[in-house]
Amino acid sequence: MRTEFAKLLKLIRKNQVKADEDLIRRAYRVANDAHQGQARLSGDPYITHCIAVARILAQLDLDEVTIAAGLLHDVIEDCNMTPAQLKSEFGEEIAYIVDGVTKISALHVPTEVLTQAEKQANNLRKMLVATAKDVRVILIKLADRLHNMRTIEYLPEEKIKSISRETLDIYVPLANRLGIARWKWELEDHAFHHLHPKEYKEMARLVAMKRREREAWLTETTHFLETRLAEAEVDARVIGRPKHLYSIFQKMVEQGKDFDELMDVLAIRIVTQTVAACYNALGVVHQVWPPVPGRFKDYIAMPKINMYQSIHTTVMQANGQPLEIQIRTEEMDRTAREGIAAHWSYKEGPRQKDQKLDSQLRWLRQMYEWIQDAHAPEELLDSVRREVGMSDVYVFTPKGEVKELNAGATPLDFAYAIHSDVGHKCIGARVNGRMVPLRYHLQTGDMVEILTSRSQTPHLDWLDIVVTGRARSRIRQRLRELGELEPLDTEPRSDRDPPKPEPVKVGVRYVDEPTRKKLLRIDGFKNVDAQFAKCCDPMPGHAIIGYATKGAGITIHRGDCRNFANTQRDHSRILEAWWEGEEHAAVGMRVTLGQRPNVLADITNAMRPMNLSITHAKYSPGENGANFFDFVFEASDKDSVERVSHTIRTVPGVKDVSTLPVEHLIRRK
Repeated sequence: MRTEFAKLLKLIRKNQVKADEDLIRRAYRVANDAHQGQARLSGDPYITHCIAVARILAQLDLDEVTIAAGLLHDVIEDCNMTPAQLKSEFGEEIAYIVDGVTKISALHVPTEVLTQAEKQANNLRKMLVATAKDVRVILIKLADRLHNMRTIEYLPEEKIKSISRETLDIYVPLANRLGIARWKWELEDHAFHHLHPKEYKEMARLVAMKRREREAWLTETTHFLETRLAEAEVDARVIGRPKHLYSIFQKMVEQGKDFDELMDVLAIRIVTQTVAACYNALGVVHQVWPPVPGRFKDYIAMPKINMYQSIHTTVMQANGQPLEIQIRTEEMDRTAREGIAAHWSYKEGPRQKDQKLDSQLRWLRQMYEWIQDAHAPEELLDSVRREVGMSDVYVFTPKGEVKELNAGATPLDFAYAIHSDVGHKCIGARVNGRMVPLRYHLQTGDMVEILTSRSQTPHLDWLDIVVTGRARSRIRQRLRELGELEPLDTEPRSDRDPPKPEPVKVGVRYVDEPTRKKLLRIDGFKNVDAQFAKCCDPMPGHAIIGYATKGAGITIHRGDCRNFANTQRDHSRILEAWWEGEEHAAVGMRVTLGQRPNVLADITNAMRPMNLSITHAKYSPGENGANFFDFVFEASDKDSVERVSHTIRTVPGVKDVSTLPVEHLIRRK
């Protein structure tokens, strides 16, 4: 064991010249004594696991306090040491971190009475509660899980699959959200190996078969790019990188393709010294190869919430094969690999101000607040899976503040991201100056203004509209308060801090009665004099109907108003009514295709993030090698039609996209 510990010290000296080695040595001695006589299922002394966890942390250049806590992370749970003893020996900071890691594993109820969802939910809740106070708790827990996944083969088969599934469901998304790509990739591949052993072996075989061919291509391409960059006086290094097995497998499943049909198993990364050089390098790349339309993303100008920054572009090579290229600085490259750990630096005295780190910790604190309202295990797991999944939609408030949301997010998700009360009272939204329905799916670059009414309350069907965990949690909480959802038994909150009040932010406008009338459309006409029924008080977001009374003019009811339904009515006086932005028109679209395998699957994958409501679809062969894919979908405005058309045009193999009368397409059955 001394040899392994010596290797750990050597690594720490390499990464941290001024590290407190005395602290590390004391932590090792205490951990070694505490675990004396304990062995892992492999037969190795248990202390080997502690050293391995510390080594994983040291590889991310984390501080000596984190590494020491990594060595000691199991002494409370598996040994007779108490938090008080640990505090006396190492101080409050290390004692708190180790105790936080311990609390993640220690359930307050017997595990035999818990379902798998309840076990995961309890572990996850404790993890997030502990992490909200000190992110080093989650870093140690992730390192612990990573080493356990490396040595998991000694466990029973059923246990292996259970842990692998939890790793893929919970730990991989958390590593991803914290931006630690190297841990995410390894956790994914280990879980993939044990959950799908046949597919894993086949994927490894396919990748190995073309290794020489791939290496030759990478050498040639990187040398070519380095030469062109040098000619343009751009100081940069070029790296070729193969994608990891699980990411390749995911792409094959999602796109319905065989391995040989995948065009982006390989990617090129250009690493520069400055941000300006990144954009100069982009210019060189686009001079060499034409960019593929719709496949450019600038995460430097608009970083992801996990602090990831890079320029992504896909170009078309001379052989007709697309190539993905990422461009970033050295600092961005380190952050891409190490995420929050790259900015986690404790020095003498107060921690230095780091806006990127503070932004990331703010997300953790916000998650800590809303998990207090997700009491059912299924609710918590569902919310966290949604929330920690990688976000890729960036929208703006009217004053230019950027909000990052999950793909498929709606104005309701945006409203709850601003403030819970804004979400509860939301009755509509303007996107880019135009009214849109609450089900509208936000696109990157949208400017969103939320309209609210003091008399508005959440509706049960809102749970089917929102996609973010925060919004779903807040809606459920409010519906329980209103008696529209059954209350849940709450667990004791003695280990939780009271939630801090949320600051009210910009992008919200309260809607008075006259404004609500302006949003009303009756039989297609605006500014119709009408009144809103007091029995149901309809708001934007409700389905509505109009009724022409004999004396009071037109009265607007909710579509599900019981009072209206239970009263005898003259059907000739019932009028169509809706809110501005909620009318949907059926649009017919024809896509002309060339002869290319899986082109329909590629079109489907391209349209999936748009969450279209497709009511009719038909594929038919044409002449001269051209085929037709006709479909009908619901569109809320002209812009949405143009977005669909533009998205489909970016798919290789698509020759033309045009709109046609719906009647013509339906008649082609």
